[in-house]
Amino acid sequence: MKKILILGGAGFIGLNIAKFLLNGRDYDVHIVDNLFRGKLDLDLQDFIKNSRVKFLNLDLTQFESFNLLNDKYDYVYLLASMVGVEYVEKMPHEIIRVNTQIILNTAEWLRSGSVDKILFTSTSECYAGAIDQFNYIVPTPEDVPLVVSDIAHPRFTYAVTKMLGESTFLNYSKALGFKATIVRYHNVYGPRMGFKHVIPQLVYRMVNGENPLKVFGAHQTRSFNFIDDAVRGTVAAMELPAADQQIFHIGDSRFEITIMELANYIGEVIGYKGRYEAGEIHSGSVNRRCPDTSKAQRILDYNPKVNWKDGVKEAVLWYRDFYSSSAEKFE
Repeated sequence: MKKILILGGAGFIGLNIAKFLLNGRDYDVHIVDNLFRGKLDLDLQDFIKNSRVKFLNLDLTQFESFNLLNDKYDYVYLLASMVGVEYVEKMPHEIIRVNTQIILNTAEWLRSGSVDKILFTSTSECYAGAIDQFNYIVPTPEDVPLVVSDIAHPRFTYAVTKMLGESTFLNYSKALGFKATIVRYHNVYGPRMGFKHVIPQLVYRMVNGENPLKVFGAHQTRSFNFIDDAVRGTVAAMELPAADQQIFHIGDSRFEITIMELANYIGEVIGYKGRYEAGEIHSGSVNRRCPDTSKAQRILDYNPKVNWKDGVKEAVLWYRDFYSSSAEKFE
């Protein structure tokens, strides 16, 4: 039986990875999270009742927390990080402190533990400057230069920490003898994704009757990646030996749409009758984002299956029902 550790496993992507791993696999899964984004929600409460799941509420910015982990794991998924436009605008120094400490604490823990492989989850934000400043190709492959257009801008604090993580684990793994793989996520979405993202925010504003509806960054484009597809790609990147020491763009290059197209479709799904109005662009936000996933397709057999309209509809209906219920909001 393989033993799996998911750091940041109570979050949106982490919990979905954990569920996927227990479906038809002979794995024990340890989930570590400090529940920074909210209390232990019902979905997680039900999941950790499984006898093959162990949950630990730990602060990974404190190195002592790692003493409470086992010293042997087959696979370690590192998803734990502080993220979100609201946080980078209000407390960019905390983004740097928290994410850097988690990365370096994990790397140092790997010195004394027995871990076969770690997968570090990174972001397309690492190369956003290459698109807007140097007109780099879109869809964008993994060999894109990592560019920060304004090092003083708080928006890029998250990207800088993810660059650090990529370099840390690719180089520590060579020095210490474990394997590492990097995945850069591109706009992963789905039910229970949190409330600080474009889809849940648009749904919330529509169901509350905002009119006209300001669509921020209306003409910017994104390629959205449904959670089920992202999870399959992530697990393949961890488990396939050909993925070792590689970087993969995990996203969906089939559908690059504008934020206004997204807003109009969400409005169709929930029957919004108001007027749409283009709003300002958030400072530091890239104008285009769409990954070239041909490397993941070739090495991981990664082929996203969910059409963006089907996935968005599922997410929108979940949030519509959530907002209309008396359930307490989790973050």
